Amino acid sequence: MKILDSAFAFTERTLAVRGQRMEVLSKNIANADTPNYKAQDVDFRSVLKGTQLPTAMNATQKGHISESKMISDANLFYTTPLNSSVDGNTVELSVEQAKYGRAAAQYQATLRFIESDVSGIRKALKGE
Repeated sequence: MKILDSAFAFTERTLAVRGQRMEVLSKNIANADTPNYKAQDVDFRSVLKGTQLPTAMNATQKGHISESKMISDANLFYTTPLNSSVDGNTVELSVEQAKYGRAAAQYQATLRFIESDVSGIRKALKGE
């Protein structure tokens, strides 16, 4: 249904970007002990500004269209550590864990927005 696509387009994109940011942060946490690893983060606002509403695409086979990642290298930036390390690693585990916790909370909040949108549409369709 076209009306549902437009109603959920922004929150769908937001959820995808938030999930991809959590992946970037989890890579930082996983590489906390890797020498010369440089921590990265996502510029969330620039990613959402760069996304456009989806356009209708037709494919002859299911495998022709794959989901593209919204986060490109242009939207990633290297974080500057508060304390330097001897091995050149810029991951500060406590900082990355705090960022991940906040990102997880934002992801959950986005899910709640989607849930409330779906609930509103269900009520409207039932005539409540």
